[in-house]
Amino acid sequence: MPAPPQVRLGRKRALPPCPNPLFLQWLTELRDQAAERGQKTQYVYQKAISSLKKYPLPLQNAREAKILQNFGDGICRILDERLQRHYKENGPDANIHTLPDGGKLPLPARHSNDNNSLAPTKRPSGKERGGGKEKGVARGRKREYVPQKRSGGYAVLLALYRESQIPGGKGFMFKLQLQTEAQHLCDKSFFVPDVGSKYTAWSSVSTLIQKDLVLKTHNPARYSLTELGLALAERLEDGERPTDRGEQQDRRSEVGEEDDGPGVVDLTADEEGEKIEEACVAPEGVLAGLCPSEKPPAVETNSRSSECSLSPGSYDIVLCVDFIETTGGSTACKQELVKELQRNSVTFDIRKLNVGDFLWVARERVSPVQGQLRPPQGRELVLDYIIERKRMDDLCGSIIDGRFREQKFRLKRCGLQKPIYLVEECGSAAAHLSLPETTLKQAMVNTQVVDGFFVKRVQNVKESVAYLTVMTRYLTRLYQNRTLVCRSRELEGDGRNEECGGGERPNPSCSLMSFIEFNQGAVKNKCQTVGEVFARQLMQISGLSGDKAVAILERYATLHSLRNAYEQCHSETEKEKLLSSIQYGKLKRNLGPALSRTLYQLYCTNGALT
Repeated sequence: MPAPPQVRLGRKRALPPCPNPLFLQWLTELRDQAAERGQKTQYVYQKAISSLKKYPLPLQNAREAKILQNFGDGICRILDERLQRHYKENGPDANIHTLPDGGKLPLPARHSNDNNSLAPTKRPSGKERGGGKEKGVARGRKREYVPQKRSGGYAVLLALYRESQIPGGKGFMFKLQLQTEAQHLCDKSFFVPDVGSKYTAWSSVSTLIQKDLVLKTHNPARYSLTELGLALAERLEDGERPTDRGEQQDRRSEVGEEDDGPGVVDLTADEEGEKIEEACVAPEGVLAGLCPSEKPPAVETNSRSSECSLSPGSYDIVLCVDFIETTGGSTACKQELVKELQRNSVTFDIRKLNVGDFLWVARERVSPVQGQLRPPQGRELVLDYIIERKRMDDLCGSIIDGRFREQKFRLKRCGLQKPIYLVEECGSAAAHLSLPETTLKQAMVNTQVVDGFFVKRVQNVKESVAYLTVMTRYLTRLYQNRTLVCRSRELEGDGRNEECGGGERPNPSCSLMSFIEFNQGAVKNKCQTVGEVFARQLMQISGLSGDKAVAILERYATLHSLRNAYEQCHSETEKEKLLSSIQYGKLKRNLGPALSRTLYQLYCTNGALT
């Protein structure tokens, strides 16, 4: 009796991890393209990719994907367009649940003037490429990311590499310092976006972080190279020496002369980069042609190398109004605000402010450039005055839900020295609030006396606009003969030892932040450090203000360090009194035993609190 044929168990081929690999590959390409351009849509595509990987059934078209999470009309429309193009190139019966040509999409059709070349270009088979083994190796090799020469990523890598090669250097750079040092290595501005775009060369840093080439730590952020980034930057630096660097020095010393060859006029030249260089170099221009690695150590470590100044008469004082103050809610009152500002001839600009409702900037006056449609955007430095506007009902609501303390805490840490609370009375409506009037008055007194804010009380919108008008005219007169200097808050802290309005000298310098740095640093939902999360948690406790939270953080920077301190105590009484002697505020008062006992019970009690 013949032996039965041997039965082969298991699948003949491995199933793909996703039953829709074609859609998955298209979404991956879209995500990578968005990340390369620094666009936030990369996160939308990544969410769609995650949803598609979890879906176990094959899709026949993109419309069926709308049932999945994070698949909107836009993504489905893009996938449908690619699907139609795929059918057109591979036939109406093409299989969309497997990747053609061994895992890679075919090249798009190439057209030429010859009518015989209208067919899509055929990719070589595995044998034509040298056999199936080499084909598998090529498919498994991941393409290395190398930024294009004189792009934002290229300039950032080189600037960080040169900083790391300085003997005794810090090994990291702050944002503004990195932008300034990388600017002359890039053809695009790190500070001002191109016309018609909202992205600068700095947008490429997110790609470098995603590719594990640059490491971002601490707050304020510190940027340094990873091991992969150091190796890549070293190769870029080798390609930069010696010919390319000499060409760059010549280009920096002769800006705009023969950059594109004889007879070529570039109407989209980087005026912003030239403007920043001219404002930031030494007065004699001695350091203008030196690379960072060639500068003396004293110049490299001095933060004044990154200063940019606005001389008297070269800027205007502009009131910035948060767009929330002009849209939504009571439209009539908010439109009245705009009309009153226009009636008073106040120069104002409506924009998004991440903290506060009104502030003032010194905006540089710029002239139109020949050959460009729009004039370049002038630099903006934020004056030290910021206003938070509150109606009485809004003040009442913010006290109840906890926003009042959080807003004061953020205003204190925004870097501006003159915070102002503008409180509008509601007349008879104030008597119908959920908190008594005495409580609201006490909150305003505490804001002025304890927190150090200036509180201005007005009756209505017209009086608010009158106050803004008077403040704008006062600041215009105060700063009209001042030389304003832009310094990074990251490099020098607040750096304001003297008041801008005081001083005996006829023309004192004022050290101010740029508006971009100020607004980015005031983002409410930005990535927070462990210490910042700990501070926000502490401020949720009744009776624990921002000053008290800061005092605790100065002694115990994280919750982990506080728990370790409790564990080192020898008795329950010692644990309860651990924080009682910590001093806070200008008067240096102690936290006291009651609050110390509350914190101990919160963080060291097992089970529910009684």
